[in-house]
Amino acid sequence: MVSLTRVALVALGAAHGANAWGELGHAAVAYVAQKYVTPEAASWAKEVLGDTSSSYLANIASWADKYRLTDEGSWSAPLHYIDALDDPPTNCNLDYERDCTAEGCSISAIANYTERVADTKLAAADTTEALKFLVHFIGDLVQPLHDESYELGGNGINTTFQGYSDNLHSDWDTYIPDELVGGSSLEDAQGWADSLAKEIDSGDYKAQAASWIKGDTVDDVIATATRWAVDANALVCTVVMPDGPDAFAEMGDLYPEYYDSVIGTIEVQVAKGGYRLGNWINMIYKEKITHGEEKPGKGKGPGKEHPKPPHPGHGGDVLPHPRLPPRANLARAAMGGSCCSSERRGEHRH
Repeated sequence: MVSLTRVALVALGAAHGANAWGELGHAAVAYVAQKYVTPEAASWAKEVLGDTSSSYLANIASWADKYRLTDEGSWSAPLHYIDALDDPPTNCNLDYERDCTAEGCSISAIANYTERVADTKLAAADTTEALKFLVHFIGDLVQPLHDESYELGGNGINTTFQGYSDNLHSDWDTYIPDELVGGSSLEDAQGWADSLAKEIDSGDYKAQAASWIKGDTVDDVIATATRWAVDANALVCTVVMPDGPDAFAEMGDLYPEYYDSVIGTIEVQVAKGGYRLGNWINMIYKEKITHGEEKPGKGKGPGKEHPKPPHPGHGGDVLPHPRLPPRANLARAAMGGSCCSSERRGEHRH
C-alpha cells in the first residue's frame, strides 16, 4: 500500500509538471538569485516578465517544466540536461562537443537564450520566454544528475526512500529536498533561500561564493555554462554515487544514512545556482541591455530581420557539429522517446 501511494502521488505530480529539483528547488534557486540581482537589473527583469511582485523570478522558475509537458513544448525536453558519458564512480567528466547532441542540451540552451533575451529585434513574448528558460536551465545545470548519462541520469537506478520505491533521480530532484524543508510551497522555498543567502553573506558559503562565479562571462556562454556543468558532474562520482551505482541495490532505505551524506551538497548546489543566476542576470543587463539602443521587445519582431528558429530553444548557431548521440539518447529512442516519466516509479528527467 505504501508503494502504491508513492506511485499515485508521482503520477499526479507528473500530470501537474512537478519536476526537476521539484518546484521547491527551482523556486529556491530563483529566490536566492533575487537577493543578488541589482535594483536596475531587477527592474528590467520584472518588466520583461510582466511581474513586479517580490517573487518575480520564483513565480516562473518551473514554467519550463510545465511547458515541456505540452504538445507545443515537447521539443524542449532535451534542453533540460546534458548527457556526460560516465562510468561512476571511477570516471566522471563532461565535454560539450561530445555530450551536447544536435537536438541541443542545457548548455546550448543557456547560450541561445542569453542571446535572445537581449535581442532588441525580438517581440516581447520572445524575450519573456527567453528569461523564463534561463531561470530554469541555470537551476537544472547545478543538479548533478542533469549532467549525467548513466542510467538516464539515475532514473534507471531503483531506490527506496523513507519506505517508498522510487529512483535516484527523483530522490535528488524532489524527495530529499522536500524532506529537508518540510514542504514545497513558494513560502517554503523562500524560507530555504533566506537561510542559504545567510550562509552566502556571512556563513559557511562566504569563502566559496566568489569562486562560484569566477570567470563567468556573457561573451563566452558555452565556456561558462560548461564550467558549471563540469563542476556539478564531478559530484556524481564523489557524492551521488561514491560507491558506484550497484551499491544502491544493497543499500536499503536511503534515509537517513545516504540522506545525511548528500543533503549538504544539495544545499550548496541550490545556493550556487541562485548566486550564479543572480550574477548572470546582472551581467546580461549591464553588458547587453544597457549597451543597446532599444529595449527588448520594442524592436521589429520575429520573422523580419532576426527570424525565430523553428525550435526557439535550439540555437543552431551555438550547437556543436552533428554526431552520433550518447547512449542515453539511444536508450530514449529505443523507448520511443518516453524516457522521462513513468507511472510505475515516477521517473523524472527534466
